[in-house]
Amino acid sequence: MKLWRSPLAWTFFASLLLLLGVGGWLLTDPATSRSDALKTGGLAGGAIVALYALWLNDRRRRVEERRQDIERKRHELESQRAEQDRERVADDRFAKAVELLGHEADQVRVGALHALAGLARSRPEYTQTVLDVLCSYLRRPFEHPRYDPKVDREERKTLSGSPEDERELQVRLTAQRLVVGLLPAAEDEAAPAYNLDLTGARLEYFDLSKRRIGDLWLRYASLYSSTNLSGAVFTGKAYFTGAGTGSGRLIGMFRCCGTRFAGHAWFSGTQFTELAEFTNTTFAGPTTFKDAKFARDAVFSGVRVTGSLDLKRTSFEGQTDLRFASLPTSVSLYNTRVRTEKEVRLPEGWTTEELRDGEARIVAKAG
Repeated sequence: MKLWRSPLAWTFFASLLLLLGVGGWLLTDPATSRSDALKTGGLAGGAIVALYALWLNDRRRRVEERRQDIERKRHELESQRAEQDRERVADDRFAKAVELLGHEADQVRVGALHALAGLARSRPEYTQTVLDVLCSYLRRPFEHPRYDPKVDREERKTLSGSPEDERELQVRLTAQRLVVGLLPAAEDEAAPAYNLDLTGARLEYFDLSKRRIGDLWLRYASLYSSTNLSGAVFTGKAYFTGAGTGSGRLIGMFRCCGTRFAGHAWFSGTQFTELAEFTNTTFAGPTTFKDAKFARDAVFSGVRVTGSLDLKRTSFEGQTDLRFASLPTSVSLYNTRVRTEKEVRLPEGWTTEELRDGEARIVAKAG
């Protein structure tokens, strides 16, 4: 840059010119001393320099702001690029793990299941998708000699399947544990409530206790050994329509103590082959046990039902405790049956009418 184009040179030139001009003009006045004229001229010239300094400082500020803005945009672009790289890696991991679920070796399938669960833990946005994949694996057809209803109850406890059956059973148990491990705790109200679609699945030792779930589909599922939903919170709808609790490896108990169903709780046609315990459970939405069968003891003590309750054609064949803590105004009791030789405890206002073949029908007293 040439010197005469420099703003600094022009500033000094203007300051000197103003110093000489103002000082010379004041010296024409006899009343003004030489020192005062020089001082006033110096102030006028210094003002020009000060204005230049202010302008320079403002220019530096604007340059720094532009630099920071460029740096911020560059950082955002790098963050977006890094996030896209992470997403691509996550997508690749997901696709590879899903592909390995069809591998012949059981240890490879177990590794793929753990890879999916690890992906869900590191990338929470994948959690529902991973749960859907794990549930779809559990919905795959699976047979085991212990699941044969013709097998004697005592023999079932020690009966083993083929090596391939036992290995696949271990893979499925791993999938169940991983599903439960990805669900938030029941008391964590801020956590998302994930959905589980296990329609028609064959499950053994299924344990959702103290977990938070959104919608649950267990329609026509086979629940072997013990099933535990105690302390769980279902924020959505829960469907057990046509499900069955088989003996599996051990006794197929169904525990649902202190559970809360915020929406629909559909147990229509469910077959309970062993103890079914619903102590202190809350049903806040429409609830039905229509056509359900309780082959052994059924416990409903302390249960609160704030929505509708349908017990039409429900069959209780073991010891029965229906001492609900609270019931809706109207309960459907059409052809609800119990066994006369078993102990039956009913809420106030309910009684039984004896039928033939040792059966009795539950009725609500008029008024």
